[in-house]
Amino acid sequence: MEISSPPAPPSAPRPLADQTPVQAARSAPPSAPRAPEETDHHGEMSTAEKYGNLGAVVLPFVATIAAVVLFWNRLVSPADLAIAAVMYLLTAVGITVGFHRLLTHRSFQTSKALEYTFALLGSMSVQGPVIAWVADHRKHHAHTDEEGDPHSPHVGHDHEGGLRGMFAGLWHAHAGWLMSTQGRADWKRFAPDLYEDPGMRAIGRGFVPLVLLGLALPALAGYLIGGTLAAAATGLLWGGLVRVFFVHHVTWSVNSVCHFFGSRRFDTDDHSTNVFWLALPSLGESWHHNHHAFPRSATHGLRRREIDPSAAIINTLEKLGLAWNVVRISEERQSQRAV
Repeated sequence: MEISSPPAPPSAPRPLADQTPVQAARSAPPSAPRAPEETDHHGEMSTAEKYGNLGAVVLPFVATIAAVVLFWNRLVSPADLAIAAVMYLLTAVGITVGFHRLLTHRSFQTSKALEYTFALLGSMSVQGPVIAWVADHRKHHAHTDEEGDPHSPHVGHDHEGGLRGMFAGLWHAHAGWLMSTQGRADWKRFAPDLYEDPGMRAIGRGFVPLVLLGLALPALAGYLIGGTLAAAATGLLWGGLVRVFFVHHVTWSVNSVCHFFGSRRFDTDDHSTNVFWLALPSLGESWHHNHHAFPRSATHGLRRREIDPSAAIINTLEKLGLAWNVVRISEERQSQRAV
């Protein structure tokens, strides 16, 4: 069974309901129409959205090629690499601990201020507004590797067969879905808790300014350290665009690679896998089969040798009194699900 930490202190929010967010989304009926200014985007993707997503994919890629050239010619400083590393960790944690384990699966509880902080950091990773991200991911769990999954490599490409079908599926799961199904999940059905939170709604509306902030911060850091506009430019390049490129592709690899290649040890009705070599860059997210076996677990690396930096962060927050009701999976429960 799932075992949480000791009860929260009286001032903490009440414990979570037994029904998980994904279970609630799976059984909920489609939501009713809402006012235009409050409408999510679960219809067809517009041309503007497609071009916006395409730009978010292509621009960091081009910048990374330029950065490789600069690195090859030694036009990069240790400060640039340090800025890139710090920005990578901050924004990736915003996704792994914030968007995913906290907001999507409610694997632990924390203060509203820390929830908003994680949502702000995750927004700077340029993976879409927080409510859209959470709704898409809950829909993924509600329909994993079957019709309705926004980014499964196994849906819609079987007719092509062979290597062509495999690569078509992997491409769709990795980045192709950004041109078709990204952000289409019904917010009110799949993320009603966030949809009804005015703070999360405000953070979602501020997505574009937050993206720009995520680019401005490394540029400012470069200027403060180097004292020149050239230092600001390389800070922007490495801590902004190159960092976005790596956070994107590591995250997308969990959607694609971790549903195709790797190991499995639990009885699940999907194609999720564990991929050990992605564990460190993904901050523990690539123990994806473990996650699909126990979606609410705050720890994805269930074995001692399974590196999970995101779980370590949650454990630290718990020790500091900043997280509570942390969901953990007992050895007995793991054994019951083992193949």
